[in-house]
Amino acid sequence: MRSDYLLYILAAVFFIITAVSLALVVDQVQKSLWVVTTVVLGLFSAGLGYYQRSKPTTKAQPAPATIPVTIEPSDAHIKEAHMAESVEVHAEPTVVPLSPTPTPAQVIVPIPAMTPSPVEAPAPLKSELTAIRGISEKRAAQLKTLGINNVDDLAKVSAEDLAKDLTISPKITRMWIGSAKKLAK
Repeated sequence: MRSDYLLYILAAVFFIITAVSLALVVDQVQKSLWVVTTVVLGLFSAGLGYYQRSKPTTKAQPAPATIPVTIEPSDAHIKEAHMAESVEVHAEPTVVPLSPTPTPAQVIVPIPAMTPSPVEAPAPLKSELTAIRGISEKRAAQLKTLGINNVDDLAKVSAEDLAKDLTISPKITRMWIGSAKKLAK
């Protein structure tokens, strides 16, 4: 007998015990304890039974029936071509077993034998804007796209406009502009 059926039967037994305890137990405290315990055990058994059920499998479709063809003995090359064609068309399908895991298997790609040597890219020039605390190279590049190329340009910009353009807090941009004004002097 399959294990999921046994667990379903066990769950049914626990639910029957629950019904009996409701009918026969007089003391309210014991009745509550019996009911809760047997219902929990019944639900647990039903859940395990559901987990242990047999999984659906795919079945291979049968090959289509071949149509018999009569060929004259003098046409040997036609017979040979027909046999080659019938083998290709009527090949048995291969059944691929289902993976027990829900994720597909990883495909391993071979590494090429020769890899090109890496080209060394020139190091990006350090922007003077990175001297201000809180401005990284990435942020300096964003500032350059806004037309702010150096500390003097940053000192002249409105904090609210800059904050709106970069979608950051105006408090941060005020701090940057204050530092830029100190560095510009």
